[in-house]
Amino acid sequence: MSEKRNLNENWLFYYGDEPNADYMGFDDRAWKKVTLPHDWAVEFPFDKRHSSGTGYLPGGRGWYRRHFTLTEEDTKKRVTLRFGGVYKHTRVWCNSNYLGEWAYGYTTFSFDVTPFVKEGENVLSVRVEHDEVADSRWYTGSGIYRDVDLLLTHPAGFLTDGVFVRTLEADGEKALLQIDYETGNADGARFEVAGTESRVEASGVSGTATLEVRRASLWSPENPRLYTLNCTAVKDGKEIDMIAIPFGIRTVRFDPDEGFYLNGENRKLKGVCLHHDAGCLGAAVPAAVWEMRLTKLKAAGVNAIRTAHNPADEKLIDLCDRMGFFVMEEAFDEWEGAKNKWWQGHNVYPPKRFGYAADFPQWHEKDMAAMIRRDRSRPSVILWSIGNEIDYPNDPYVTAMFGTTMGNNDAGKPAEERKYDPNKPDAKRLPAVAKELTEIAHRLDPSRPVLTALSFPELSNTTGLSDVTDIAGYNYREAHYDADHKAFPKRVILGSENSHDPAAWRAVQERPFIAGQFLWTGSDFLGECRGWPERISGAGLLDLAGNGKPLFERRKALWTDAPFARLACQPETDRGVWRDAFLYDGEEGKPVAVSAYTNEKEAELFLNGVSLGKKEVSPADYCRVTWTFDYEPGKLSVKTPNAEDTLSTPGKAVRLMLTPFVPVHADGDFTAVDVTLVDENGNVAAADDRTLTYAFVGDGEVRGIENGRGDDLTPYAAPYRETYRGRAVVYLRHRGAGTLFVYEAGGDLRAELEF
Repeated sequence: MSEKRNLNENWLFYYGDEPNADYMGFDDRAWKKVTLPHDWAVEFPFDKRHSSGTGYLPGGRGWYRRHFTLTEEDTKKRVTLRFGGVYKHTRVWCNSNYLGEWAYGYTTFSFDVTPFVKEGENVLSVRVEHDEVADSRWYTGSGIYRDVDLLLTHPAGFLTDGVFVRTLEADGEKALLQIDYETGNADGARFEVAGTESRVEASGVSGTATLEVRRASLWSPENPRLYTLNCTAVKDGKEIDMIAIPFGIRTVRFDPDEGFYLNGENRKLKGVCLHHDAGCLGAAVPAAVWEMRLTKLKAAGVNAIRTAHNPADEKLIDLCDRMGFFVMEEAFDEWEGAKNKWWQGHNVYPPKRFGYAADFPQWHEKDMAAMIRRDRSRPSVILWSIGNEIDYPNDPYVTAMFGTTMGNNDAGKPAEERKYDPNKPDAKRLPAVAKELTEIAHRLDPSRPVLTALSFPELSNTTGLSDVTDIAGYNYREAHYDADHKAFPKRVILGSENSHDPAAWRAVQERPFIAGQFLWTGSDFLGECRGWPERISGAGLLDLAGNGKPLFERRKALWTDAPFARLACQPETDRGVWRDAFLYDGEEGKPVAVSAYTNEKEAELFLNGVSLGKKEVSPADYCRVTWTFDYEPGKLSVKTPNAEDTLSTPGKAVRLMLTPFVPVHADGDFTAVDVTLVDENGNVAAADDRTLTYAFVGDGEVRGIENGRGDDLTPYAAPYRETYRGRAVVYLRHRGAGTLFVYEAGGDLRAELEF
């Protein structure tokens, strides 16, 4: 029956171009051994010569080769080679035979290698070309940065991504499912929901069947119940193929007046946008790291993820299914016209204009199909987004109705260039492209609505772009909610990208017709930085090391109900790095300010046991209260009716604390370990950062060290890194027993963790 063999181990890699590497007999013994997922960019130092938009890390060209063995029985099956994602312009050979190419760096793609494989040793050769590193507005990574699998099925069995199960209707008594299937050349198929008495048969090479499930448990963020659909292909009365499809039973509806409904219940989407990197790991992010991030975001009340601005890793979508997150999966950041790519600092002219626009005409339909076919049975996915901010006038689109350009992408542009440019693409073209993409999505998946994330709805209202898709996503345009709802009463509106300003959330709360919002962003990410030496965007609730900022605590106060309180010592900016200590060096006797974040109605602050006053947490303050007082070292605490929090002036670091994250859902051999400097009183030694060295002894290796500091240019390949505010995280890949050693070279700090 169907079998999936993971091919992540035992790859050989060469950085550069090698004209003969496609040849099966090529001598690759001197190449570097790597394990997928692999992103070669983070193996290089940060360099100002590279693009600020993509985090000052390089692109280039690279080759991968993989030797694998098949039995005679294997070669009688349909053999499919499946890549989860390769950045980018990938060409693939099997046993010297050219299979084809794939341009986009984010979609999953496959090749049928059945005619080219043989019993015994086989060789895959993969060429990756990423010459223009300034080809995106954020960090992309380079290489085979997601999983590679070999799928073995009966020649007449189910096609890859050939089964689609969706919920037609569901209530407390029963659910009605529709199953669409495609096979190579089977006579029919049988389907059964595991653990139930629900089963159905269908005839034909491809077709549709309906299936009723009694007393179905409905999928939701609070109860992410997954079922398994066992699918059997039949030919000449024999079972020739079996696959298992995880799915959830749930109904989704968007209403222009009442917003979003799940299983008949009105809800608000409390979402965040997420880019696909994890700092020192680059784009090669294991499932365990995604689970760590999602676990923290869920604690802040987040219930939805927008994959900004590209199809996500299948492992992330799988975790959203299991952990209970809604997903808006996004296809593209640009269509036919190339966007400005900042490469000398954010909004610093001149831009570069490489990117997906050059591939869009030939590849958009294949890429849309790849995204939708892979994830259309996923209960977490509730929306398809066909594009992000495609409608910036003059970036790249213009229209005769606007004599000057609009939007923050014009910041820093010379005045003489801020004029109508008839040589740029016309925005009137946008509705035609959107219509085509929407029709592709509806054809492949009629069960989900399609959205475009708009930067200027006033422009889209005029061109008709807003009328083409099922939902209009508004990016930072809360001021247009009321007027557009009145002018276009049948339009469904949601905040597809929003600032952390709590007023933007109030705009959702006060309007039943707004389905929700997606914050920019859930986590800091590489690239899209302000300029050297900053290498990241600091827009996240979490920093790159996974630590929550004051932004995180304010969102938790806005989006959760369990009483809590949290102190912060940087009240002047919620975006500030979190301080785990009551710390103002050299500020004795000077006025300082401290904030408390809480979802309670009042809070009282104490300095060394003396009350500094009780304050009401009014709605106007959006869950934050601030006190100003003369600083003195010691202990600071806040108390609310049902919660409290304490910060203390930190001392010198006297020991290291290592805390591994233990995943519940993610499989594999990857572990994240939080590293914390601790003073003699058990507080985080946030004022005494140290440079620590990391080593793993045993069957494994250190894969990366991150502290979240945006201007730390220590090469990611280095085995050492300074802590930041007393913290860091180290990522390990280990296959068996071993020990992680963390120590301060020339110092007294040392700790170890056994596996």
